[in-house]
Amino acid sequence: MKDKPRPYQKISRSDTAEDLGKDMVKHLASTLGHDPSFAAPYYYFKAAAHAVRDRLVDRWITTQRSYYSREAKRVYYLSMEFLPGRFLRNNLINMQIDNQCQEALEQHGQRLDEVEELEFDAGLGNGGLGRLASCFLDSFATIRLPAYGYGIRYDYGIFYQTIENGRQVEKCDNWLRKGDPWVFERPEHMYEVRFCGRVREYADETGRFCHSWEDTENIMAMACDTLIPGYGNDNVINMRLWAAKSTREFNLELFNTGKYIQAMQDKVLSENISRVLYPSEEVQEGRELRLKQQYFFVSATFQDIMRRFRKRKVEYSRFPEMVAVQLNDTHPTIAIPELMRILLDEERLPWEEAWGICVKTFGYTNHTILPEALETWPVETMEKVLPRHMQIIYEINRRFLNDIRKRFPGDNERVRRMSLIQEEPRRVRMAHLGIVGSHSTNGVSKLHSLILKEQVFRDFHEIYPDRFNNKTNGVTPRRWIVTANPQLSELITRTIGDGWITDLSRLAELEPLAEDESFRDEWRKVKKQNKERLARYILRKLSTQVNPDSLFDVHIKRIHEYKRQVLNLLHVITMYNRIKFDPEKLVVPRTVIFAGKAAPGYYMAKLIIRLINSVGAAVNSDPSMDGKLKVAFLPNYCVSQAEKVIAGADLSQQISTAGMEASGTGNMKFAMNGALIIGTLDGANIEIMEEVGKENFFLFGLTEEEVLKKKKEGYRPQAYYDGDPELRAAMDMIASGFFSPGDPFLFKPLVDSLFRQSESFMVLADYRSYIECQDQVSSGYLDAEEWTKRSILNTARMGYFSSDRAVLEYAKEIWNVEPLA
Repeated sequence: MKDKPRPYQKISRSDTAEDLGKDMVKHLASTLGHDPSFAAPYYYFKAAAHAVRDRLVDRWITTQRSYYSREAKRVYYLSMEFLPGRFLRNNLINMQIDNQCQEALEQHGQRLDEVEELEFDAGLGNGGLGRLASCFLDSFATIRLPAYGYGIRYDYGIFYQTIENGRQVEKCDNWLRKGDPWVFERPEHMYEVRFCGRVREYADETGRFCHSWEDTENIMAMACDTLIPGYGNDNVINMRLWAAKSTREFNLELFNTGKYIQAMQDKVLSENISRVLYPSEEVQEGRELRLKQQYFFVSATFQDIMRRFRKRKVEYSRFPEMVAVQLNDTHPTIAIPELMRILLDEERLPWEEAWGICVKTFGYTNHTILPEALETWPVETMEKVLPRHMQIIYEINRRFLNDIRKRFPGDNERVRRMSLIQEEPRRVRMAHLGIVGSHSTNGVSKLHSLILKEQVFRDFHEIYPDRFNNKTNGVTPRRWIVTANPQLSELITRTIGDGWITDLSRLAELEPLAEDESFRDEWRKVKKQNKERLARYILRKLSTQVNPDSLFDVHIKRIHEYKRQVLNLLHVITMYNRIKFDPEKLVVPRTVIFAGKAAPGYYMAKLIIRLINSVGAAVNSDPSMDGKLKVAFLPNYCVSQAEKVIAGADLSQQISTAGMEASGTGNMKFAMNGALIIGTLDGANIEIMEEVGKENFFLFGLTEEEVLKKKKEGYRPQAYYDGDPELRAAMDMIASGFFSPGDPFLFKPLVDSLFRQSESFMVLADYRSYIECQDQVSSGYLDAEEWTKRSILNTARMGYFSSDRAVLEYAKEIWNVEPLA
């Protein structure tokens, strides 16, 4: 009989403003060592965080006890990235104590809106992949799914972006320099992770053929826990991230001989594992480090999973009944051979039984169709870093290809295409491993899932049709409306109640109010307030004055050729030329706002940032553009910045080449906040347009089928240039050095790329359609009443795109897990 745990005595007081204030004072003195009468605002932030964390711990312990008492099946969500943003305001909102905290701070002369700005964004991710994972954690907690998030606790994240002379400059994002008041470091949950070494084959006492992974390089993984509260309930889940620690902190013998640097070498090299997100792969050491990162967090996670599972003392055949593991993209797919290694080498299960358990346990989410993003690893690197795993991958591949040969005798080309090992050069195809080693492969929008089935993984879909499914992404309204846009949230709640916060479909109750003049007035006032706030932010960051009455045209996302920031720039240049040609013509004033980071080694993306800033400098310094056109590039795009920009946007640019964006979630965040979308039939744009209505969506450009047809028949960008005077003028200005007078050939590589027949992104092909669509945007914005109606309808019809809905679909159709009542 299990020992019944003793009753838990809460460590925190009540949630009143008085008790929150007392706890803040206690933490200022006893935790932080500061006199409350003289403490700087930053220490009030930390004290508030500690007071909130006390309350989270109480709820978390109760939540964990409920998992064990009910013997609940657990979901483990493995992601290389999380992008949670700031925690304070979001936690206060989910715990419904934001007003109490505001009051408590005011009693000490502090303001919550000022204190929360002192929190650093957690540097744990880069873009949509990490933000989706964080939205899912919020939904897990809110709908009471027994779930955990697992990843890496990076010391420096991706990088801190500054713009110097128009260039992106990457600097260290030392987000932990003042500590992290939310984290619990868990040295009691420290696991050894092994790399390299050799595999010894031997026969055990029964004559069974066995493998032993020996002579390895070892490091330690320490658990670091951050608690994630659900909205309006006492449910709190755990984001467990792993920090690398050396097995040898310090070599005293070397130190005493004067070799001070060598004395610390083991520690430094080991802890590089969790130093930065996505180390450069331009050198072999970087490639090995990146593979080690992936295995590091997978190995530690599975040791943690096994620790919990073994407590139950049941047969391994029941493992998939108690454990569901979701692989967020290909980065964690090394988990498949890792589980096989544990079951084969440590638990001594036969291959067939181990493989059956493995396939039933894993689900794999694909996030891209771009060939360069379908991760592969050189065989020699895998053999060096993870020799036993490479053996297991070879055996998985051998058995899989034997099955393919039986099904399709003589079809050697199919065998080559489907192999887990690419030939010449020999590389391990991690996406193929994810499909073969799991019972579910899902895309993240209807179009994306269709492309996976019909194009990218067509061969696999033919043999595993039941494994492929779609789970359209969603975002959490707690972060992206309630936290990011409190004025809009308050208006919606005052109008239809607060049920929409946990049931986003109830936004539909706003739809009739689009015809209500007084409600439209209130809606416009909220948007105006948000635009004024954003204008102040731009002034503070860039010293650029923008007009809040202008159309705020926003393009914020990772800088990449397929996301087509260049197409947006061509429209900006066309607007500039039109204004110069006819200064007296009526122009709808625009502020075009860009933000986003380019990967450090992605030359073309960094050149695009240079062009954005060069065009912006020319436009903003030209007196004839005053009151008509402004360009702003906001550096260091992050979650807290996105919250400000999204709330203030009128128009959202979702203009990727059709068929190249898996889903996108920025489109959802903007539409929820009443911004209209200009976009292509790509990713989740299609489903958003279906929901909000084509009349409330500015659609342009080639379809995915038309893009494929042009590529097949031969794309000729020169013809578009020759046949369109406005396009020709814009391109010539870039090519001639108009925007780079000190270096006229600066943008030549970018211009040349747009004229190549192999140019995949169809920028020139979509230019005219895009310009005409932008003209429709300008005309539409002139009619304030009609624009506001469309804005309200966008928000009202976005109920489907909640991450709560997405997570419930995963739970029902992939994980077979139910929320705990």
